[in-house]
Order: sequence, then structure tokens, then C-alpha cells
Amino acid sequence: MKPSLQLKMGQQLTMTPQLQQAIRLLQLSTLDLQQEIQEVLESNPMLESEESVEEPPASGDEGEQPVDFNEKAEQPPEPEEPQWADSIPNDLPVDSGWDDVYSSLPAATDEEHDPFARSRANESLQDYLEWQLNLTPMTDRDRLMGLAVIEAINNDGYLTHSLEEIYLSLQEQVEELAFEELQVMQRRILHFDPVGCASANLKECLEVQLNQLPQETHFLKEARLLIQNHLQALGSRDYAQIMRRTRLKEHQLREALSLVQSLNPRPGSEIGQADTEYVTPDISVTKVRDRWAVDQLQEARWFLKNLQSRNETLLKVAGKIVEFQKDFLEQGEQAMKPLVLADIAQAVDMHESTISRVTTQKYMHTPRGVFELKYFFSSHVSTATGGECSSTAIRALIKKLVSDENPKKPLSDNKIAGLLGDQGIKVARRTIAKYRESMNIPPSNERKQLI
Repeated sequence: MKPSLQLKMGQQLTMTPQLQQAIRLLQLSTLDLQQEIQEVLESNPMLESEESVEEPPASGDEGEQPVDFNEKAEQPPEPEEPQWADSIPNDLPVDSGWDDVYSSLPAATDEEHDPFARSRANESLQDYLEWQLNLTPMTDRDRLMGLAVIEAINNDGYLTHSLEEIYLSLQEQVEELAFEELQVMQRRILHFDPVGCASANLKECLEVQLNQLPQETHFLKEARLLIQNHLQALGSRDYAQIMRRTRLKEHQLREALSLVQSLNPRPGSEIGQADTEYVTPDISVTKVRDRWAVDQLQEARWFLKNLQSRNETLLKVAGKIVEFQKDFLEQGEQAMKPLVLADIAQAVDMHESTISRVTTQKYMHTPRGVFELKYFFSSHVSTATGGECSSTAIRALIKKLVSDENPKKPLSDNKIAGLLGDQGIKVARRTIAKYRESMNIPPSNERKQLI
């Protein structure tokens, strides 16, 4: 075969630095964009923030004048704190491990009267417990046992190893160690703040917290009875069995449940993790082609152009989303229409990947609240009349049905599917279960309540 030369014509997209910057700016959230702008202002002397300019730029050659930066990114309004943020659950979860309970013990409102307040926000649970251990008068022998117990505590406050295993691990460090000594040390740590840390199980954790309450606390005896003998029945919400075995009246059981629910099944979660500190360089130095000084005027112009392009693209995409979902803005979630990325991409003549970047971590303030742009996209389900209903609308209907149900006889997934079918919406039971779980709505047997 003889070598030969051939001429071919074709098109190829080259990822220039300008294009790379445009794509990166497009996918940044508003807060990240604000940080990016600040970094560019600090690194490029040809850009200045308009509000920081004290004197007008001197006249002269255009290439030597700084470029005024007139774009100012707005920060999204801070989202309102959910109304349920500080509420206490009205029901016990289904399993005895209390996996879904996040209630907490009352916290001190004045740090001057709380000797442990300084550690809660910035130290790990183990550091916090060790700090208290070091403030407790004890021998070096006892301190070794205390450290061994604390090291075995997880972030929820429970022991990851049994006392027997901890005892065996201490045999070589502590001479003539009696198992009873380790038990005493565990009991001491149980009463550290937060009360209940170092518990072996849920029952022990709740009992310790109950024992901290004044003896005159109403229904303390009944709450202690529930935890000691009927914890599994509480988890399965078998209230009829509990009343039959304890001979408690309905109002007595309700008050005892309320007291139990005021306890914290995960006491260790009260202590926050240490905050990570980040360092932002004040000066950035780069070397290009053996030169340290470079002209950044062109880079400044690119940045301003890409920033303007980002804003125009975001406005165009948001406008089409509002056009598609105006029924939602006027009527609420139940009027949300099915919408996919391809619909908006076709409407604004852009690629789906571009729409994905534009709608990620971008938020829209509406009369109904602040929503991420991705929230307005959802798949569709066919209706009996041949139309379509969005998955968001179906979730809203499920939420409404559950909120209006009889707490003594909650709706099953099959029943919800039947009720939606009566409205012309064909949804399988397994789809109802999937949507319900995505909204953190428990199944019907867990939603059963006493009235």
C-alpha cells in the first residue's frame, strides 16, 4: 500500500478556555457564582466591583483602563424554616429502634448557665464526653476505663461493643479489673451530658432519661412501665394490647406516650460535628510561558460576556418553565403538569444537558415558596380520559388523602390507588408505595393513632 495524502472537511467543537468557563458558570449555584465573582475580582486587576470604585478611572489608552464590573449576582432569599422543625412527633415509629424519631431534650437557652454549651457546636461527641470525663474527679485506673467506654460510643450515643468485650480489652491495661467496676463507670457516663450516651440498647437509654425526671412528674410511673415491659408493642402501635395488659385507660396511655416521646432515642445526635474551616488565598500567582506578568484584559471581557450569557440563558429557561407550569403557580401542586428536560430544550432550542446545568442548584422565588428549578420537572401517568397527570400532582393528591384520613383507620396503598382511580388516575399500588416513601409517609399500620 502506497502512502497518500487525503483532504477531508468536517466540523469539530473545540473546548476553548472561554467555552469551558461559560459551561462552568452556567452550572454554578447563585452562592457559588458569588464566590466565583469575588475570586475573579481579587485575581484580575482589570475587573473592579462598581461599589468598590471610589474614583472614576483615569482617561487614557483603552487597553490600560480597568473594566468596571456592573454585574451583581443576587443571593436567593433564605428559605423559611419548616413549621415542623421544632415539633415533636405525635406517634412512635414502627420498630423498637426508633429509627425515624428526631425529637430532642429541652436545651438551655442561656449559655452562661450551661457549662457544656461551648462544646456542643464545635466538638465531636467523643471529645465532648472526654472533656466531661477529665472534669470528673477519679483515679487513673477509672479514667482508663472511662476512655475505653467512650471510644466504643457511636454518633447516636450507643455502645458499638458490649461491656464484656470492653472488659476483655482492658485486661492487659488495668490490673485485677473486676467487671463490676466497668459497669459502675458505664453508669457514670450514662449520666453525662447528653444523658443516655453509653447505653447498650434503646431500653436502657430511655430508662436513664426517665430517671433524671422529678419523681412528681405526671405519668412517670406509667411511662416507665411502657418502656420496661411494652417497648416492642409501642413500636408496632399495638395500643389495644398495651391497654389490655397494663389496664391503662386511653387517656392515661396517651399521656404516658407523650412523656415517652419527649425523650431522645439518639442522645448523641445533640452534639454537632466539628466545623470545617476553609482557607481562601488572598493572592494567586501563575507562570505562563516563562513569564509571571500577563495581560488579563481579554480574560475580563470573556468573564463579563459569559456571565451575561448565563443570566440570559437562565432567564429564558425560567420563563419557559413558568409558561408550562402557570397552573401550578395559580392552583398548587395538584395542578402541576408533566414536564421533562426535552420539553424545555426544544422550546428554547438548547441541548438537554444545558437545561440540566441551568436547572441544577438554581432557585425560583414564587408566591408559593422557593423551589429549585428541577422541582418543576416530573414524569407523567396516563388518566382514564386519555390525558396525563404529573407525578408531582399525584404525590400532592396522596398527601392530601393521608392528611384527611381517619387516624384510627388509615388508608392502605390499595385503598389510595382505588380512590385515585375514582378520579380517573390509574396508578399501581407499588407506585403509590414508592411515592409515599419518597415523601417520608409511613405505611398505614404505622400511621395508626389513638384519638
